[in-house]
Amino acid sequence: MTELTTNRRQLLAGGLGLSAVAFLPGCAAIPGFSMVDAIRELLSYSSRAAFARLVQPGGFYDTQISRLDVPSRFNGGGIVAQLLQSGPFKAELQKQVNHAAEKGAERAAPLVLQAISNVSIADAAALVRGGPTAATNFLRGEMRGALIDTMVPGISDAMRLFGGNSPLGQVLNALSGTNVTGAIADVSAQADDAIWKSIGVEESLVRANPQKTGNPTLIAVLGAGKLF
Repeated sequence: MTELTTNRRQLLAGGLGLSAVAFLPGCAAIPGFSMVDAIRELLSYSSRAAFARLVQPGGFYDTQISRLDVPSRFNGGGIVAQLLQSGPFKAELQKQVNHAAEKGAERAAPLVLQAISNVSIADAAALVRGGPTAATNFLRGEMRGALIDTMVPGISDAMRLFGGNSPLGQVLNALSGTNVTGAIADVSAQADDAIWKSIGVEESLVRANPQKTGNPTLIAVLGAGKLF
């Protein structure tokens, strides 16, 4: 079994163990169900679903909302500009950049899941009543770009590993050291944005149909969320 397959199964299995309801006093949306727990469950379910897709081959590239563009600093002068004039070359380069992002997502997933279990949720009721991506936006704000720094080493290693004589390798070889570092940072920033958009999509799907999760907390609280 590959590490990628193992990681994906762990994500789908929900390693956080958040499925049990804590019944926190004073926070119940309806008897026996906590709004705080509902938000944690919502974020956990949405994040696991998003990462389970993103860490697999084609996870970023195959979906428009998560697909990364070729970093703008690749569009420099000289040989790089000449190489990028070729449509097939640029298309393959984009695929390799997206492939590198998958390795960044593998590093980002545990950080997001840990943050969900630790973050302080002061007004869970407002998040329950919020828009389609209210919980995702809240968590992203709390994490303040932490995923970017976490992903840089994985994306850097992947870009160099996938390089060689490939389109990505040719571009990296043509760039100066500073530009390579900047390109890696660009890919990491794009991957960060794609991850949060993907989690947001999953959240909106859960809110639209909490019954599909089979999770009693989400079904009870989100199904009745408009009443509070």
